[in-house]
Amino acid sequence: MSRIGILPIDLPSGVTVTVSETNEVKVKGPKGEISQQVDPDIKVGVKENKVIVERPSDEKRYKSLHGLYRSLVNNMVIGVSQGYTLKQELVGVGYKAEAKGQILELSLGFSHDIHFQIPGEVKVEAVQERRQNPIITLTSVDKQLIGEVAAKIRSLRPPEPYKGKGIKFVGEQLRRKAGKSASI
Repeated sequence: MSRIGILPIDLPSGVTVTVSETNEVKVKGPKGEISQQVDPDIKVGVKENKVIVERPSDEKRYKSLHGLYRSLVNNMVIGVSQGYTLKQELVGVGYKAEAKGQILELSLGFSHDIHFQIPGEVKVEAVQERRQNPIITLTSVDKQLIGEVAAKIRSLRPPEPYKGKGIKFVGEQLRRKAGKSASI
């Protein structure tokens, strides 16, 4: 039995879940609306302010899908009720970030600035205080989308292990390497 899949999802106040005939789950809440297509064999139902995900049998395929779709629906419920926030820090001399609408302008030590287009579902904010590293804040109702955007931003200048320069998540511990040791 899937330990994750059997757990019912409690719906907070103001959140509604509807399941269509084509097995598309739509979750609507105070922060927005999001939908997800579910495998036709997996049954999703709403009973007494709880969402229940069921599988037809104990085949390996159904066991894996059971936990997966329960987690996806749970992430959707959390997203429309609370939202998701990711913060990234730019570590390096002269590194800058500026948000102009849905375009993030980054100076990362290259010969040119990088203009990064942010999807419409994600809100971006860049804060730069004196003597502090610039911080990029991403907020969205879609956990998967916000993770993808953060990974793409990080891939522009991943943190290097010697000085720690690059784009990292706030609070992330990096593995550092010792540099060259002088021989006598």
